[in-house]
Amino acid sequence: MASSFSTGIVLEAHQVIRRPLVTEKGTHLSEKQNAYSFEVHPLATKSDIKAAVQQLWDVRVVAVRTQTRLGKPRRHKMVVGLTRSWKKAIVKLHDEDRIAFF
Repeated sequence: MASSFSTGIVLEAHQVIRRPLVTEKGTHLSEKQNAYSFEVHPLATKSDIKAAVQQLWDVRVVAVRTQTRLGKPRRHKMVVGLTRSWKKAIVKLHDEDRIAFF
């Protein structure tokens, strides 16, 4: 699945989804609400994310929610900087579908 933007960038499905977020909260979401968290490309849209998850894991996506997480200020000795900003997606699947990361 290729997607194009006004910037002319074309992303494949494996480029849209960067990595799954395996956290305590994410595990709870996957068990209780059948929703999975991913770090995604910052230029990916909700429809891009939905198509990528359906293509990579062969599941049915019901809804996609996204967040842009801003970098936090960090200091090393006298140098002040920021961690990188990133985009998070929470993907809700159909009740019969599951994704196994392990």
